[in-house]
Amino acid sequence: MYRLDEFMADLERKNPAEPEFIQAAREVVESIIDVVNDNPAYVHAKILERITEPDRVYSFKVEWEDDNGDVQVNRGYRVQFNNALGPYKGGLRFHASVTLGSLKFLGFEQTFKNSLTTLPLGGGKGGSDFNPRGKSDNEILRFCRSFMTELQKYIGPNTDVPAGDIGVGAREIGYLYGQYKRLQAENTGVLTGKGRSWGGSLIRPEATGFGSMYFAEEMVKAHGDTFEGKRVAISGFGNVAWGAAMKASMLGAKVVTISGPDGYILDEEGVNTPEKWAYMVALRNSNNDVVAPYAKRFNAKFIPNRKPWEVKVDMAFPCAIQNELNLDDAKTLVANGVKYVVETSNMGCTADAVTFILNQKIPFGPGKAANAGGVAVSGLEMSQNAMKLSWSEEEVDAKLHTIMKSIHSSCIEHGTESDGYINYVRGANIAGFKKVADAMLDLGY
Repeated sequence: MYRLDEFMADLERKNPAEPEFIQAAREVVESIIDVVNDNPAYVHAKILERITEPDRVYSFKVEWEDDNGDVQVNRGYRVQFNNALGPYKGGLRFHASVTLGSLKFLGFEQTFKNSLTTLPLGGGKGGSDFNPRGKSDNEILRFCRSFMTELQKYIGPNTDVPAGDIGVGAREIGYLYGQYKRLQAENTGVLTGKGRSWGGSLIRPEATGFGSMYFAEEMVKAHGDTFEGKRVAISGFGNVAWGAAMKASMLGAKVVTISGPDGYILDEEGVNTPEKWAYMVALRNSNNDVVAPYAKRFNAKFIPNRKPWEVKVDMAFPCAIQNELNLDDAKTLVANGVKYVVETSNMGCTADAVTFILNQKIPFGPGKAANAGGVAVSGLEMSQNAMKLSWSEEEVDAKLHTIMKSIHSSCIEHGTESDGYINYVRGANIAGFKKVADAMLDLGY
């Protein structure tokens, strides 16, 4: 029999100075520990110990030359966490904040997120402490070539299939895939998020934001509600926020905020036109971490050095980075009457913020369920590559919608409490865990 505090103390001892990984592990273990203790096969096979330990971790040096001819050195990683369900699958993140601990947290979360999609995908994550912001195209190209020269030793279309993430968009995926093809002399779908003309899938760039809104649409339906007329706060202004703003508007809501490290935009007219969405893309591609120019372009209000969670809204969607919405933010949202909070970034809320929201009985969608749309369409891209064909936008969108509805149903099945409250955190964790754990037993690991 497992005891939560004893297990977590041992895990923390084995993984010192990795607070994000410990936070992610505690959230899952809290939800599943009774399920594990009630199944002697899980206890005997030490599933908890094995599922919280990555299969392997690769760390490597990335040497590249900047435009001044000076040699720069960064550190690259690939964490292959669990492949019980299929090849490792998870993004590459290029950002100064990248550490081994942050990538272990993301790979751990990815394992259960991928399980929820119903697709045959394991969990992994990778990246580097290289930050493409402020770098020239040629510097990014040279870095990507050097990074892939090392990474290509550990990945393959049936082994490990990386994708993009923060700092790794279509440009970086193109440079990485080009180098992989040169070194491996093959044209296989070893990366997802590829360009449409060379193996990519329609709606992949929008998929995480679209999927989150499809999940949220099921949430509001389950509570006898609709998107129509809802005021929505979104953080970030990259791919995820862009897709979320588009789909929320299509569903009848008004998105009133986007944000960046410099502050947030309050657009009372709504981030709801193709021109505004296109400008978000232009900002994202500008290599500058600022959102302020949006205010000048569209006569909106810019609030510097603050977060959008102080705005009175019906729905809040953290779309930027982990732990961006803290306890004080959660209290402000609740005091202002928020009806739904949906993590669209990975672990977008701090643990105490999640606990507070759950205790207030406000419907809360955890990232591993709500933001699974990105990896779902990545999996669909892999299928299209394997079959050497391309599906229409309507086909891909319909499959994504079906997957997000299925994830929501799994959360209800495993997360509905005795008072009728749907604890989506518990539901997602149990549903994702059971599929991986049962596969591990079946495979005789």
